[in-house]
Amino acid sequence: MSDEISPAADDVQATQPEEAVEETAPGFADLGLSEPVLDALRAVGYESPSAIQAETIPTLLAGRDVMGLAQTGTGKTAAFALPILSRLDLKQSSPQALVLAPTRELALQVCEAFEKYAAKTPGVRVLPVYGGQGYGVQLSALRRGVHIVVGTPGRIIDHLDKGTLDLSELRFLVLDEADEMLTMGFSEDVETILAETPMTKQVALFSATMPNTIRRLSQQYLNDPVEIHVKGRTATASNITQRYLVVRYQQKIDALTRILEVENFEAMIVFVRTKQETETVAEKLRARGFAAAAINGDVPQNVRERTVGQLKDGTLDVLVATDVAARGLDVERISHVLNYDIPTDTESYVHRIGRTGRAGRSGDAISFVTPRERYLLKHLEKATRQPLAAMELPSIEDVNSTRLTRFDDAITEALEQSERITAFRDIVDHYVRHHDVPEADVAAALAVVAQGDTPLLLDPSRDAIETPPPGRERPERGGRDERSGNAGHDRRRGGGEGLAQYRIEVGKRHRVEPRQIVGALANEGGLNRRDFGKIQIRPDFSLVELPADLPASVYQALENTRISGKLIEIKPDKGPRFSGGGPRSGGGRPRRDDDRGGRGDFKDRKPRHKNRD
Repeated sequence: MSDEISPAADDVQATQPEEAVEETAPGFADLGLSEPVLDALRAVGYESPSAIQAETIPTLLAGRDVMGLAQTGTGKTAAFALPILSRLDLKQSSPQALVLAPTRELALQVCEAFEKYAAKTPGVRVLPVYGGQGYGVQLSALRRGVHIVVGTPGRIIDHLDKGTLDLSELRFLVLDEADEMLTMGFSEDVETILAETPMTKQVALFSATMPNTIRRLSQQYLNDPVEIHVKGRTATASNITQRYLVVRYQQKIDALTRILEVENFEAMIVFVRTKQETETVAEKLRARGFAAAAINGDVPQNVRERTVGQLKDGTLDVLVATDVAARGLDVERISHVLNYDIPTDTESYVHRIGRTGRAGRSGDAISFVTPRERYLLKHLEKATRQPLAAMELPSIEDVNSTRLTRFDDAITEALEQSERITAFRDIVDHYVRHHDVPEADVAAALAVVAQGDTPLLLDPSRDAIETPPPGRERPERGGRDERSGNAGHDRRRGGGEGLAQYRIEVGKRHRVEPRQIVGALANEGGLNRRDFGKIQIRPDFSLVELPADLPASVYQALENTRISGKLIEIKPDKGPRFSGGGPRSGGGRPRRDDDRGGRGDFKDRKPRHKNRD
């Protein structure tokens, strides 16, 4: 497996706190890991653990529970994967380790990390378990026996209810990004799963924040845990110039096209929010004449490696990617990173723009910011400790000037090919003599033939882009920030930029909450929580704002999604405008008054969940 684009490469060589980067820092060989695991790390060239790895690995190897407070990108996947692999009993065929992750993308990423670190340990079997994938593959693997299961809470619950997943001999349990899981509405599922596991298991809980719900969870289900707090260094390299452009959602592709035409770049990564959008943007760029390709979590490894090779050798200039797919990507030729969709968390932003400015070279980072996202700029500046400079959209005159210069350069380069010029000069002379046409007209006609149907220059009356002024403004009064998945969208139907209203057939009487809807649709449809706009829960159905251009594959996956055991039957809503409300409106599910007890106390519990596919 190539280490240029391994989704988990950053897990080990992650950005570390400045105080952790010292010559006296321990190596992996000093942490007590098994020799096969160390061999796997040596094979990919990893030597020094990150701060959280140096603290967590010996603690887990000693059998202690761990509660880790760590941001994404600090290396926590390796922090729990390496000690688990070092302590596996390969003779036991029932699951020994369970890792719970909030999304299918993270589950797949963690699986890939386990597989890479187990490369020198023959016989290790790792199984991803998530919604949207058929049960057949998962059931076959579980029957054959697996050592490590990595899954989303909903699908794990389904297997428990069906009796197809046996956790009675579980030795290790990891809650990865626990705060995100609870935010997405998986609190009850997580506690149900914990109650199905042996009291003797070892638990590791990792969270970027420590709200009261996480603290309560740790107190109830962790046994005298060691608390490990690690902060990643979020400051960016000083050799990266950061700029932003305020642009409306609908005009992003035109703005990107102009930047690609005018900006002096060698290779560029364009970051988008969803897997579907990677394909959409790459296809639009190819249609406009750019050498562009897409990578995302669904792209096979061999295709990723081939795409990265093309980026390195110059046959590909633009790579459209998601955060997960670009993890570990290290190509010196990348001179620019462009955030087509700006991330709302600073860690993702830092990781993205860190793909440029490699090997001491200078780099450029450009972020598209919609008018309602302007408030994010100050957060990014605070995290990176560098200003983001406002930039102007290249004008039509700029684009035309660049095209003329490129056209002139092409003519100059052709004139240097003297032998070919001599041959074509005779052909032009022949045409001039027989058709009595001036040589300048023949040259112009040849330019038309070479250019094809696409005009060489933009038409100011047809190709204008109206962009908002670059001044910074806070969100409109009453607007929510991106982290709530509702960045100040208009309160009319489909009012969010690029969003449309959909109807799902679950409502108050089904005891659903907005976070359940977000969690189920995000997992089954591969959506990001930031793809959601308003959610309004009515007695028998709910209205949800989602991207207006949902791909057919996503729509089909969502059609088969269940929430609280009921098929949601999603369809575009043709009804009246939204009557207000938001993700927090609607009937909340009443609290359960049952007492599950402590770790492993699950007697008399009856299945409460139906098939979620």
